Amino acid sequence: MAFLSSTTTRLAINVAQSARVRRETYIGPWLPEPVDTSNDPEVGAERAEALELALLLVLQKLSPAARAAYVLREAFDYAYADIADILRLSVVNVRKIVSRARRHLAADQRETVDAVAHRQLLDAFRAAARNGDVASLESLLTPDAVSLSDGNGIRGAARVPVLGRARVANLASATRGFWSGADVRHVEANGRDGVLLYRDGLPTTFMTMAASPAGIHQLMWVLEPGKIAAFLGSGSRVQG
Repeated sequence: MAFLSSTTTRLAINVAQSARVRRETYIGPWLPEPVDTSNDPEVGAERAEALELALLLVLQKLSPAARAAYVLREAFDYAYADIADILRLSVVNVRKIVSRARRHLAADQRETVDAVAHRQLLDAFRAAARNGDVASLESLLTPDAVSLSDGNGIRGAARVPVLGRARVANLASATRGFWSGADVRHVEANGRDGVLLYRDGLPTTFMTMAASPAGIHQLMWVLEPGKIAAFLGSGSRVQG
């Protein structure tokens, strides 16, 4: 088991390093690949928090080794000694790396709402966007809300982040036709609710959000076909 964990972590670090290079040529915002956690009994409330897309996006600011140390400790509760063996570092260094990562992430993170409130906000946003209700959308968003669309240049995906309550609300209301005729299915990604839109039987868009008690502060849209296919495949892998 220790060998498998070590090998998997080293491979993940290599993938993260190569992904950083690929993102330099990526068109538009880049988001972490969502993972279907609906059938994973190991993902509890605490673990889910450590795997949320919004947090994983912030984690990209860390080095691959620091990211691995933080996730192994916070998401999977590995002992510092085990992490040190996996990363081939001293226990003292691992403790320092995880501590620095926590401080760095704390500066960028906000308090999150629980799963029930998250689902309610998601449903309210979807209903308001579908009706083109700008006032309701603005009431759901924080003043500094941001909308990120990951499409790697695909048509319909914004190539720059949309910033501010008014702009995000106006953009969302303009997508009224986007929701019309779509088959919208609730899914669970990285321990949180999201929606997957199908058109003509094909999955086209994944959407989720991050919210604090003050409201929705981040909308995340994935339109890149490869990431959507990987999300659907991740559910099959868990079931198997």
